[in-house]
Amino acid sequence: MVITMNDSKLSSIVEVKRFLQESGVIEFKRRSRKEAYYWIEETLKRFDYLYLGKKEKGLIKKYLQKVTGYSRPQVTRKIREYRETGRVRVKEYERNKFKRKYSNKDIQLLAQTAELHDYPNGAALKKTLERMANTYGEEEYQNIANISVSHIYNLRKTVSYQRSVSFYQGTKKTKATAIGERCKPEPEGRPGYLRVDTIHQGDKDGQKGAYHVNTVDEIVQWEVAGAAEKITDTHLLPLLEKIIASYPYRIINFHADNGSEYVNSKVAEMLNKLLIKLTKSRPRHSNDNALAETKNGWVLRKWMGYGHIGQKYAKGINDFYFGCFNEYLNFHRPCAFPITVKDKKGKIKKKYRYQDYMTPYEKLRSIPDARIYLKESITLERLDKIAKRYTDNEMAKKVQLERDKLFDKILVA
Repeated sequence: MVITMNDSKLSSIVEVKRFLQESGVIEFKRRSRKEAYYWIEETLKRFDYLYLGKKEKGLIKKYLQKVTGYSRPQVTRKIREYRETGRVRVKEYERNKFKRKYSNKDIQLLAQTAELHDYPNGAALKKTLERMANTYGEEEYQNIANISVSHIYNLRKTVSYQRSVSFYQGTKKTKATAIGERCKPEPEGRPGYLRVDTIHQGDKDGQKGAYHVNTVDEIVQWEVAGAAEKITDTHLLPLLEKIIASYPYRIINFHADNGSEYVNSKVAEMLNKLLIKLTKSRPRHSNDNALAETKNGWVLRKWMGYGHIGQKYAKGINDFYFGCFNEYLNFHRPCAFPITVKDKKGKIKKKYRYQDYMTPYEKLRSIPDARIYLKESITLERLDKIAKRYTDNEMAKKVQLERDKLFDKILVA
């Protein structure tokens, strides 16, 4: 979670100590350097840092590190500056500037000549400038005629050049901007790190089937499935927003394989608005998205089968998923949560034990301070009521009945 704060009410060392103890999972938004330095100075003054004992100074240092995100050496340098000058300020540098070799008038001549000759390459343009100065004796071209071919391209990027031509088109970038970070997410025991994958419900007589979108949380295995007619922006973006909104806790990371249905600018923009990081699987790491692929087989394929289901039934499948199936998966279906062990040779293995089976909601509840991860409108008491309103068998019967109704409509058609 990333927040900003107003700490003006913190005025004692005891309050700072309590703040550091209670804010372990909170990340603070990085301030601008000028703003951070001003805040450091104000904080050092407020707590009379120079007159504190060694232990209290250490607490203030940790407090400055936590809020600004600066390292201990950085904070130490700023405190030294405050001790020596009584201030913490951004230094203003006066940089040396080289004398300009080509004036605006020279650049205008370059631009006008390029435009007259329909923008030739640098070598041809330099030859023309030399001819204007030497062959035709034009004095005003003497300076610009000495320009190197490579520097012609530098001057073409300047504002003076581009303002001097009636038409200018810069070189287009051929390298595409990378979307999503290629890495393995590291949740460190926190919920909110989703794995996502797509399942196609088969083709029949040249007709495409519906698509299932399956998302699974890496830590608590909370699973939310949805369906779409097509995996285009029009159908997929609203579904992804609905899926993310269905989770009772804040989503931090969204991890997909390298399919273009998820790794594209529209999805990245949508996730960015929700402050969710987009990551994608690494090459030669086939197990990066293994959790979602496992759930595809053991959950969705098991309940929905492999047969063709037409795209027009995507809405009916969605009603089934969000009406009862997702609730059943997260409150009534136990999942295996492995423990990691290291054998005598140092090889890390995962073991599954009977006592480690629990529902995703039970796993969420078992996390220390689980409340801090919940969305503002969600409480554990509210989730408890959802978990207890049906027994596991009652919910399973309800899901079976609703699935039969769905398949009856599909088979009749």
